[in-house]
Amino acid sequence: MESGMVSVDGWTAGSQVYFLTHLHADHLSGLTSKWSRGPLYCSRITARLFPIKFPGFDLSLLHIVEIGQWHSVSLLSPSSGSSTTVSFMAIDAQHCPGAVMYLFRGEFGCTLYTGDFRWESTSERAQTGRTMLLKALKDVQLDLLYLDNTYCNPTYCFPSREVAARQVLSIISSHPNHDVVIAVDTLGKENLLLYISRVLKTKIWVWPERLQTMHLLGFHDIFTTKTSVTRIRAVPRYSFNIETLEGLNTMRPTIGIMPSGLPWVPKAFRGMEKLSLESPPLLLHNRWHTGVTTSSTSSKTNGGSLISGRHDHYIYTVPYSDHSCFPELQKFVEFVKPINIKGIVSSSACNVDPLYHFGGICRIQQASELLCQRLRIKRSEKVGVIDMKSSFGCTSTMQLGRKKRKRQISRAAIHVSRVRLLRRERQGVKIVDTDPD
Repeated sequence: MESGMVSVDGWTAGSQVYFLTHLHADHLSGLTSKWSRGPLYCSRITARLFPIKFPGFDLSLLHIVEIGQWHSVSLLSPSSGSSTTVSFMAIDAQHCPGAVMYLFRGEFGCTLYTGDFRWESTSERAQTGRTMLLKALKDVQLDLLYLDNTYCNPTYCFPSREVAARQVLSIISSHPNHDVVIAVDTLGKENLLLYISRVLKTKIWVWPERLQTMHLLGFHDIFTTKTSVTRIRAVPRYSFNIETLEGLNTMRPTIGIMPSGLPWVPKAFRGMEKLSLESPPLLLHNRWHTGVTTSSTSSKTNGGSLISGRHDHYIYTVPYSDHSCFPELQKFVEFVKPINIKGIVSSSACNVDPLYHFGGICRIQQASELLCQRLRIKRSEKVGVIDMKSSFGCTSTMQLGRKKRKRQISRAAIHVSRVRLLRRERQGVKIVDTDPD
């Protein structure tokens, strides 16, 4: 797809239509209440929540995309000036309320943009999404996959959210006389909170803005802003730290729970202990290593071992994530079998370029490997001739040094050639001008 036609989670000028995957802040950079650059497509739930995030936004710009249905829009080709039709479908991304993937089809081919997503295989909801995607890709080759590569690293292998939720409940149940503080974002982890509320038959405290979101999502009798009616509180992630929990414990026994795919560890900050993200994590014997774990709750998942770690006396971490872990990403790529693949996350130290791990599944990698084989043959021929010419009048040390330099130059040539090949393969199917966060 030509640049200047469609942008996904990108809000700079220059595109004709814009698509929003979900309402997390890192996908909204540049989008404001005064934004008016063109029609904005999103899911029905995202449109319902939009006025909270962007009060005063011109809602006439919002176009609702029904999940599982094909839609189309007529655009102008920037290069030819002729009209072209782009068809698109939204598919449940199973990330947070309203989050969707977008599948695009047109003269440019077929492109899938996952946004942030969780590809679990255990739930009925996941099976519905799999069936929908399989039907949409029937008899069609996926040319380009933009993948949520947040955890595109074999280090990250955590359990399903169902298993992690049971771990959270186990921690809460083992502290019947404690208040419980759970760190959440302004959107997401609703299913975890609903599960806790249903099993323990209790309401959960949330801050006022979060309560408004819960009401818009249809949850009216489960959440409250009255601290006196419950011992379980969901608090903003940014306010969750050891210093705050130490203060709460001067009034009542309190524990904190951090549900996150990333391991959270204490880090000294101006003389106080606060939580910070450390990446990449240290993995020992296939288990999350927190560095200061004093107790843990472990279970077996997918043949591996996981740990819900405890930090100090107050904080537990549980690998509950709304992003796909590495094995899930691998299964997803094998499922859609794209020709080419590109990660949408470039700023995180946790991820790796998806082509590094999954390129063997893509046709572009086959072309790259063929090129490398040809270059290896040429390199061996050149090195053989050069070594014969340089063997006279040189010391063994000089010969060794020259051979080493030649090997380095040959490797650089292979790397440059591979990069050029990948760039050529990617041209013509670009969705956004810059990588989204």
